[in-house]
Amino acid sequence: MWRQIIPAFRITLVFTLLTGLIYPPLVTGLCQLFFPYQANGSLIRVHGRVVGSALIGQRFTQPGYFHPRPSAAGNGYDAAASGGSNLGPTSRNLVLRVKAAVARFRNHNPDDHGAIPADLLTASGSGLDPDISLASAYAEAPRVAKARGIALARLRQFIHAHAALPWGGFLGEPRVNVLLLNLALDAAYPVKVSR
Repeated sequence: MWRQIIPAFRITLVFTLLTGLIYPPLVTGLCQLFFPYQANGSLIRVHGRVVGSALIGQRFTQPGYFHPRPSAAGNGYDAAASGGSNLGPTSRNLVLRVKAAVARFRNHNPDDHGAIPADLLTASGSGLDPDISLASAYAEAPRVAKARGIALARLRQFIHAHAALPWGGFLGEPRVNVLLLNLALDAAYPVKVSR
């Protein structure tokens, strides 16, 4: 019996040391050395002050800013309550939530008369998605252009210039990070609007 227990104990001890004490600080140190921005949460700073993360969405409600996807995480964009709503296509609550999102979009974007992109009506799986599709940004563009006094064609070019295109030309969807786009707008076309 001891001939079997002692080797098992040794292996457990070795792997506890390797995976519990050596590996985590080694990987953390390598990440801090080679990828400090990503290792520290992809934090966005403006004038030395952290204003958000490029990885986590946040609420924007003023007309001069692009608005993110709806969030089902806590009271909205709460990283401690990350998660989807788990409402299925036959759920009455989902239908009501989407109808409310349609009404809210139409209220905030009266100049847009096209189909509303799905990502502006439904929450992501995490509830923290920082990106919207290019179609969503273009749907919101008339409101933002009007609020900031920018020509719509110029704003569309600005959106396209700040878009993340599919990797390799085919992996992923074209999208824009809402926080980064709004910060770029503030830098290029400053307005005195509170978020």
